[in-house]
Amino acid sequence: MKKLTSVLIALTMATALPAQRKLPKADFTTDTLMVHDPVMAYCHDTYHVFSTGRGIQHATSKDMKTWTVHAEPTMSVIPKWTHDSVAGFRDHVWAPDIIRYRNRWWLSYSCSTFGKNTSAIGLLSTRDLTTGCIWNDEGPIVCSREGRDNWNAIDSNFAIDDKGEPWLVFGSFWDGIQIVPLDTTMHIADPSLQRTIARRYPSEKENPVEAPFIYKHNGYYYLFVSWDYCCKGMDSSYKVVVGRSKTIEGPYLDRNGKDMAQGGGTLFIEGDKKEFEAAGHNSAYDINGKELFLCHGYSIGLGGASILIMKNIKWSNDGWPSL
Repeated sequence: MKKLTSVLIALTMATALPAQRKLPKADFTTDTLMVHDPVMAYCHDTYHVFSTGRGIQHATSKDMKTWTVHAEPTMSVIPKWTHDSVAGFRDHVWAPDIIRYRNRWWLSYSCSTFGKNTSAIGLLSTRDLTTGCIWNDEGPIVCSREGRDNWNAIDSNFAIDDKGEPWLVFGSFWDGIQIVPLDTTMHIADPSLQRTIARRYPSEKENPVEAPFIYKHNGYYYLFVSWDYCCKGMDSSYKVVVGRSKTIEGPYLDRNGKDMAQGGGTLFIEGDKKEFEAAGHNSAYDINGKELFLCHGYSIGLGGASILIMKNIKWSNDGWPSL
């Protein structure tokens, strides 16, 4: 690993938890990108990584090796409706996702507070993805309320089905991972069609499953989710499991045929206890002919700081992914 910049060291020493990170005072470059919940977009020969942080952290690279971390957050202004919808939320924005659909870039984000399911998933859009581009506030996609909903409106991911129609998959703890169809404005088409597609412990109160991401490959939709606990530095226990389905709505079955809605899931990545204590909250892409898997890992060498993991995906003869 190359020597880190002084700014990166300062960030690392400050904390391993994203909720306490401060924005850099100026753009800086690094080969060790500190992130939580990374997602990627590729536009104009540039790779963009968006991640949890104040106003959504944004980093760019031409080669996926050296990254420029931008001091200006993606959301320079936090919409007022987010504070009205989620008490206690300020500017620390969680778990973005980004997709190109119908000649526009759409970016979702989560507004919440730890341990509560009064939450909201918001939406931004822009015509052209460039550093410093103007994002339009498209309001909320879905909101959850404590005492009303047994699901949590965070950790969103956009997925497009075989007919070219958009879907939203989301959720954390409570009744697990939800999926619902969207309309062409990337808002929910019919709330009554929302359903649960993954749980950890269906019969117990504690249900540590979150951070869904659907990736299409060779006729199957693969559902990745994270099990156990993030955001605890060296005490984190995050891991990623996967299942697959021929239809976007599921059921998603693991390699042993167990439904993920009933606790199924095939282990995909976890901490190796040498370089990373734990790893999770992933995304996956086919970019320029390379199938890439991204997640964050809690670095043992950096005392539990959360940094970017990026690996190539390979496939078994029977169609299961590995790294």
